[in-house]
Amino acid sequence: LYFSAQEGILLFYHVKGLRYEMKVCADIKQPISDLIFSPDYTVLLLVTDQGTVYSYKPAHGGEAVKLLDTCSSCFLAADFLTPGNRYCVSVTISGEVQVWFLEDGTCLSKLNLDIEV
Repeated sequence: LYFSAQEGILLFYHVKGLRYEMKVCADIKQPISDLIFSPDYTVLLLVTDQGTVYSYKPAHGGEAVKLLDTCSSCFLAADFLTPGNRYCVSVTISGEVQVWFLEDGTCLSKLNLDIEV
């Protein structure tokens, strides 16, 4: 079970029967608004309400890597584009839909809906 705390800490709870073990996976120091697993469960996106998206690979157990950082408008939601886990789509509060290449954070395309979401 992955869980995020208000302080920006990603926690993992390994539950077995009536026992559990807690592990701190990452500390991004920004409140996490969404946790989204890729379709193959190899990558976990951490979305903050401040407009930053981090990538965390549970199998590798390293730190979360900052992928995207938008200062113009805060993310409302993000998700993987399937098949695979190379691309992500996001929408901002101001109504901008963006497609990102996750390996280097390149914005590939954007569409402004001209309406607040």
